[in-house]
Amino acid sequence: MKQQKGFTLIELIVVIVILGILAATALPKFVDLSAEADAAAVQGVVGALKSGAAINKGAFLVNPAKAFTVESGVTNCNTLGALMDDGAFPQGFTFSGTAPGCTVTRTGGASASAVIATTK
Repeated sequence: MKQQKGFTLIELIVVIVILGILAATALPKFVDLSAEADAAAVQGVVGALKSGAAINKGAFLVNPAKAFTVESGVTNCNTLGALMDDGAFPQGFTFSGTAPGCTVTRTGGASASAVIATTK
């Protein structure tokens, strides 16, 4: 009589059940990460906007003619794209408010506010 090698059906079912339980416990963590990633993306854009504004203010202090003028409480936040590296805001984000209190919102997602360093 030849002895067969391999797993029994019961052993395979037990392994599948264990994998299902592990997947069910890990799934909520991955779902939560998407919300955190969305908020982190907004914070990244806010950081870039603040950085651009700070660099612009430094440029203004050195040579006012070479800086983009941002007046406190007057400038529409949509015009601040000139402070970004490529001269425009990234796609998928909206900007509202008036400087220095701009609000950055990811389309269909999180939002954050930025206080812009003014040149005056």
